[in-house]
Amino acid sequence: MKKRVEVPLEDRWNVEALYPDQNAWEKALTTFSSQPHQGLKWPDLQAFQGTFDQGVENVGNALRLMLKIDRDLSKLYTYAHLRHDEDIANPEFKKNYEQILSLAHAFAEESAWIQPELMALPDMLLEEYLASPLLSDYHFYLKKMLRMKNHTLSPDNEKLLALSGQALQTSHKTFSALNDADFKFGVIVDKGEEKPLSHATYGLYIRDQDRSLREHAFKKYHHHYDSYENTFCELLSGQIHNHLFQSRARHFSSCLEAALFPKNIDTSVYHALIQAVHEKISVLHRYMELRKRILQLDTLHLWDVYVPLTSSADIRMSYSEAENVIIASVAPLGSEYQEFLKKGLLEQRWVDRYENESKRSGGYSSGCYDSMPYILMNYKSLLRDVFTLAHEAGHSMHSLYSRKHQPYQYSDYPIFLAEVASTFNEDLLTRFLIDRCQDPHEKIFLLNQKIEDIRGTLFRQTMFAEFELLIHQFVEQGTPLTPQLLKHEYRRLNQTYFGPAVFMDKEIEIEWARIPHFYYNFYVFQYATGISAALALSEKVMKGGSQDREAYLSFLKGGSSKYPIEMLKMAGVDMTSSAPVKSAIQTFDRLLSELEQLLDLAIEHK
Repeated sequence: MKKRVEVPLEDRWNVEALYPDQNAWEKALTTFSSQPHQGLKWPDLQAFQGTFDQGVENVGNALRLMLKIDRDLSKLYTYAHLRHDEDIANPEFKKNYEQILSLAHAFAEESAWIQPELMALPDMLLEEYLASPLLSDYHFYLKKMLRMKNHTLSPDNEKLLALSGQALQTSHKTFSALNDADFKFGVIVDKGEEKPLSHATYGLYIRDQDRSLREHAFKKYHHHYDSYENTFCELLSGQIHNHLFQSRARHFSSCLEAALFPKNIDTSVYHALIQAVHEKISVLHRYMELRKRILQLDTLHLWDVYVPLTSSADIRMSYSEAENVIIASVAPLGSEYQEFLKKGLLEQRWVDRYENESKRSGGYSSGCYDSMPYILMNYKSLLRDVFTLAHEAGHSMHSLYSRKHQPYQYSDYPIFLAEVASTFNEDLLTRFLIDRCQDPHEKIFLLNQKIEDIRGTLFRQTMFAEFELLIHQFVEQGTPLTPQLLKHEYRRLNQTYFGPAVFMDKEIEIEWARIPHFYYNFYVFQYATGISAALALSEKVMKGGSQDREAYLSFLKGGSSKYPIEMLKMAGVDMTSSAPVKSAIQTFDRLLSELEQLLDLAIEHK
């Protein structure tokens, strides 16, 4: 595996567009790191404290200054976190990352008085301020803030919560350091040959046609986590207790309510997702039965559930091929969208392409208001990697459109909407590849891939969501989290979701220990709701006219200018209903029936 300094420039993201070099970043940082004035880094902002009842101008000026500081810090943070993730073991990058995190927490502390001071104003005065043209650019921003009135503490208590923020990130940061930098999985021996095992290669091996390789990789990978079961249990428990602390400090009835309330999403949406999936779980069991039959296995193990069902069309693409296919697939969204994406991928170096030593695992889209989008990849030429790139490009284009069309305060779309645009682009890619496909075996591969996408994003993420809810409820009820409890519950859920066709290998009990999203505070359910909304919107755009396309593009441009449920309603999907989730499961059922027919025909023609 290459060291970071050995990676060619064309394979790296263009971090230099943010700051030309480390010295430029450090120089920009010094504007916030000068000697504090009376213990304050931002005395100009503090000067507005106690003045909000003296005129709407003070509120407007304070908000503008606060958002300007936040915007500047965001740019500094983006550079530092991208550099950090390039090489987590690099001490300079780690130091810079800690510096900007510390500065961001200091800003949170010094600005913590703003929301409670607004909340303390008399209702009549607040209404007067909201009606003022001086605050017209911040109307919805303030409306969301005021919605938190009953969950906002006194200025001193808000400052205390802000002071605790950095310490409360320890569990998540330790998990990341352990999982992405310190863990060395070594090698697996398969048929006398040593093969390196890492996060990225595990993803390759578990899909390989060599069953022995899959088994060896599955067992060694999970046994490594099992060796640290107590450590991972304590880290996860610490994160859940962090959520519980925040929830109770702000007087919410549960951690789930605390996570969803600021987005104006009722907890019933979360519970309805789990219920809708449980009602139709038999279709997933049917898919597992098909796997067992086609693979001709007496026992279907958990290392058999990701391998493609046909070996003759194992599609691989070079990175440049993947870029071109993805650009072509988004044509239904119009020439402007396509050109923006083409320029970003082919000219502006949005993407950090390949794995290197100590690079963060997985993939994501990042960036800030004053930057291009940035995509982290660990590309291995598999079709799955092509879809990951399409997925992250969907996020990036959502960010690009939001930032182009919204002021800073509305430029970041809420998490509930985050997975819609990404999954939408995956669906466009599937349609494009199937439409141009001539080989029946390749079509089987692509249909299987689409089914796997829905399984992984809807069914698997709902299982994760159910586990996440369960462990939060345990902590809320005072039940200690132990490795034995977590293993038992995780195994039970896997049995429910995979069904009787799959043998529950013991190694699956520890899988919870390697899932980073369990540290994200009820994030994973939004993958499932996101794919449900995305499939519905994709169908509308592909079958409708320009009006449906423009409605979708308006959704991308909307950022956080409305509550997420309202944004999706404008695009044409109502997520307060279980209909989109049930429709996504019906799509899975339809694709499965089509796959069954093609596989049976392929068997007949052998």
